[in-house]
Amino acid sequence: MPDGKGEYQLVTFTPGDKENPKNWSKLYKWYCTMVVAITCFVLAFASSVITSDIAGMTEEFGVSEEIGLLTITVFVVGFGVGPMVFAPLSEIYGRRVIYASTLGVAVIFVIPCAVAKNIGTLIACRLIDGIAFSAPMTLVGGTLADLWRNEERGIPMAAFSAAPFLGPAIGPLVGGFLSDAAGWRWLYWIQLIMSFVVWVAITFTVPETYAPIILARRAKKVRKETNDDTHVTEQDLDLRPMSERLRIFLIRPFQLLFGELIVLLMSLYMSVLYGLLYMFFVAYPIVFEEGKGYSSGITGLMFIPIALGVCMSAACAPLVNRHYMTMVHKYNGHPPAEVRLIPMMLSCWLVPIGLFIFAWTSYPHLIWVGPCLAGWPVGFGFLFLYNSANNYIVDSYQHQAASALAAKTFIRSFWGAATVLFTSQMYHRLGYQWASTLLAFIGLACCGIPFLFWKYGAAIRKKSKLKRDRRSL
Repeated sequence: MPDGKGEYQLVTFTPGDKENPKNWSKLYKWYCTMVVAITCFVLAFASSVITSDIAGMTEEFGVSEEIGLLTITVFVVGFGVGPMVFAPLSEIYGRRVIYASTLGVAVIFVIPCAVAKNIGTLIACRLIDGIAFSAPMTLVGGTLADLWRNEERGIPMAAFSAAPFLGPAIGPLVGGFLSDAAGWRWLYWIQLIMSFVVWVAITFTVPETYAPIILARRAKKVRKETNDDTHVTEQDLDLRPMSERLRIFLIRPFQLLFGELIVLLMSLYMSVLYGLLYMFFVAYPIVFEEGKGYSSGITGLMFIPIALGVCMSAACAPLVNRHYMTMVHKYNGHPPAEVRLIPMMLSCWLVPIGLFIFAWTSYPHLIWVGPCLAGWPVGFGFLFLYNSANNYIVDSYQHQAASALAAKTFIRSFWGAATVLFTSQMYHRLGYQWASTLLAFIGLACCGIPFLFWKYGAAIRKKSKLKRDRRSL
């Protein structure tokens, strides 16, 4: 190939190019969006559906509840480990091949879970499933960025962002009645059916959306047709060795996590929220099954307000987006990142309020209405906070946004996995009321984080080592 960059002929999309995913028909883009969003829902559903009958599984295998809960823990750990590998691989091989291969592996390893003869098999296969299922979770945001322009992305992103919270809320609802009727193994068969359906849909009906891969294929075709090796893409001009690229992908998230206060505190806040979500999967059976004597199916119904809160929060996304566009115009197209904190400062109070209500209405002799409806503000607050935090991190570290989000996902998943293991002991030793109150106070303490960055966020970014020495990353 020619030595001088000036001799290259750059292959790019032309205006109105039909191969550019952003120029596909709106109907087809919405189809692709719904397929990947439903895939995300199914994966989140798989993380929680088994909580409906941990007791049945532990009784059959003769193990303790703590060992049984490892089936949830290792799955969520996989959610944190996988993105560190699959995110960079998707930039080398494209979205589609990663979707198809990882979902295929996940589908296969659900089968031994359903027919497991011992707890070791179940835990090992759940870990593999967690790692494999994490890939679509990691790639969905990128896929939506491939399909939609910035001004179009608000509602599609709301549909996607609701899935990681809606899936876990619906899982115990479906799983409760299913386990009552057919036993704990059907909690895995339902995962197999649902994951196989989305694997077929995403593998055979959603094409490659990552522009560099599409352009690389076009350039390869042009070179072959013209016998002219000067046709290249921008990625072909990146001459950095693979070892340097891997160093950036693997080390940068940790540099951001431990070197940037904004990334660290936002990651800790999201970890607390994620931990609360998975704590509910253990706390609800304690409060409603042990305390009130309800069946798994009826206990699953108690998750409905959380799901409704998530859905209503997602429905508010257009209003939030409209407010943000107002700020864009106010600041002549360049609003400060702190504008993203406004919804966060308004909604952060909902989670501790819901937890306080849950705490002091969860007495066994009281009616179910209080602890059940307490889930609504929690679900509503979860999604508002999650979206605001993601947007703030992206706006604060635009060129390193993917690494910053990977760091957040890593620590969030490990904390969520850990909380499952000590929730039961905490509720039994502290009691329903004080265990939930402790969680509420932790959530209340975290409310100070968005206000801290509202006042000092810009100053913190100016002092950022990352901004001064980007080459170190």
